[in-house]
Amino acid sequence: MVGVRIDGKNIAQSVKERVKKAVTELKNQGISPCLATVLVGDNPASATYVRNKHKACEEVGIVTKDHKLDANITQSELTRIIDELNSDNTVHGILVQLPLPKQLDEFTTTSRISPLKDVDGLTPHNVGLLAMKKAALVACTPSGVMEMFDYHSIDLEGKNVVLINRSNLVGKPLYHLLLEKNATVLTCHSKTKNLTELCQSADVIITAVGDRNKFTLTPEMIKEGAIIIDVAISRFQDKLVGDSDYDEIIKKASFATPVPGGVGPMTVAMLLKNTITAASLSSKIGR
Repeated sequence: MVGVRIDGKNIAQSVKERVKKAVTELKNQGISPCLATVLVGDNPASATYVRNKHKACEEVGIVTKDHKLDANITQSELTRIIDELNSDNTVHGILVQLPLPKQLDEFTTTSRISPLKDVDGLTPHNVGLLAMKKAALVACTPSGVMEMFDYHSIDLEGKNVVLINRSNLVGKPLYHLLLEKNATVLTCHSKTKNLTELCQSADVIITAVGDRNKFTLTPEMIKEGAIIIDVAISRFQDKLVGDSDYDEIIKKASFATPVPGGVGPMTVAMLLKNTITAASLSSKIGR
């Protein structure tokens, strides 16, 4: 048995095509969707991520505003810039690239963003709405994973899902999104006992550890026909890898994502979708 490859690049492209049409419709209404990015410091990986996001925006017609700030900026200075972007009616989405330098507090920073412009879905307001099944703006990677399920018409109702991550960016939002689909969700983490046994009984495994020195999802840990979503990406033995070896996992799984080329492209695609959603929300309230 060889399972189906969940190709994140193809699915992301389908999302981008929908976004491109929505951009045209909004521009016909006099609204030019705009994403403002804030990059603090000169972290090479963060700079690359921001460049990729700007490139993706350009592809679909979303305007971008790039704010590159000194690594030594104070919390109050960063707050002032976010406040200015909150007040700028030409800006519909605000993205502060994480991680931030040590002198800055991530919770204070992300909480300052207007919930209507929170395209990362990280403000307490939007996190609360997600728990209540009312969120319009949801964290990009989790919503990208759900888009993959939808694309392949995978029905999650009643399925046992093992989610190996409990972060604010991935695990916690995914937990709520999976519950909305009536899955039975077990959140696992570094302190979980008998992880192998738990994985072996799962219909779906979503893993996002990102450190091969600490964890690897092996074929022996999954049952025949399981669905494997590998969210992790890290460098291991001079290669970009996830938490599992796709070539081995796909021989046993019914569906699986490769790394790279799986969940990664979906994150950027859902950022574009969130920016369009934010622009639409602003038009409805006259901002």
